[in-house]
Amino acid sequence: MKHVVNMVSENEWLKEYKDRADMNSFIKECKCDGAEVIRGGDDNTGIYCSENVVGVHLYFYPSWLDFWNMNIDGLKKHFGSREIWENYYRATNREEFLKPYQDDMDYAEAMGAEYAVFHINDVSNEEVLTYEWEHTNREVIVAAAEIINELTRGRNYHFKLLLENLFTPGMTLLNPNETELMLNLVNYENKGIVMDTGHLMCAPQNITEEEQGIDFVLQTVKNHGELAKYIKALHLHQSTTGNFVADLKTRNIIPEKDFYALWAQSYNVILNIDQHRPFTSPRVQEILELVEPEFVCHEISAKNRADKLEKVLVQMKALGRI
Repeated sequence: MKHVVNMVSENEWLKEYKDRADMNSFIKECKCDGAEVIRGGDDNTGIYCSENVVGVHLYFYPSWLDFWNMNIDGLKKHFGSREIWENYYRATNREEFLKPYQDDMDYAEAMGAEYAVFHINDVSNEEVLTYEWEHTNREVIVAAAEIINELTRGRNYHFKLLLENLFTPGMTLLNPNETELMLNLVNYENKGIVMDTGHLMCAPQNITEEEQGIDFVLQTVKNHGELAKYIKALHLHQSTTGNFVADLKTRNIIPEKDFYALWAQSYNVILNIDQHRPFTSPRVQEILELVEPEFVCHEISAKNRADKLEKVLVQMKALGRI
């Protein structure tokens, strides 16, 4: 079982890290074996390499299904104009849309990553504000599988491709039949699931206590029976924001008219729901004992390097690793 810490590949974000040796030192301070990296922009630091990159979190858009299906009415509804959505996606067609995903997969392969993570969800800015979904889990699952199959067809990638659950339409892990459908539709042989415990705790919309969340995660794994063997990794963190969601669903939030102002508005809501806080209860060890994952990513939100270290060590303490 390898423990990794989530990190970003981008020049500005990496300013707190002097060089590769400094990054490796930080990883060791976190009691981890490497990093799960997400690319956030240009990175000419040379800090990341095959020695410290264990996983790569692939590129993602929160909302993409309408563009993939060229649902013009849906795109107009959420973006306003073709100019805005083509600027947002940096694409006019499916081939251009797939390029950043393909680039990230190629990056993962070049880095010798042992696994790569693909989000299985779709949610618009407006849906975040109302919690009224426009697409079904099945619609998202089917389209996501189409994308993955297109990206991996004819490619000799060596990494495990791990599908990540979220709490908006897609693969939520609330329904084992939908989980099975997702796995069956993906043609990539070396596939599995990265179970994001925080996302899972957000999915039923009623988790308000850490112990309650741990119980729910454990029961969800048990509900999956033999399918649980596909859970190869954990994104380990907690969110206990059921009260916030309950309040959100009663509020009549007026969406911003400008698309990017609306994006900022919905992102602020997401940050209040999906908090990526460290577990503090030793009972979190029960999750690892039940799942027996190959990888545990301490995907913790933090303001800076010192804050990240402090919070990762809180979770490591709960796990009994310090």
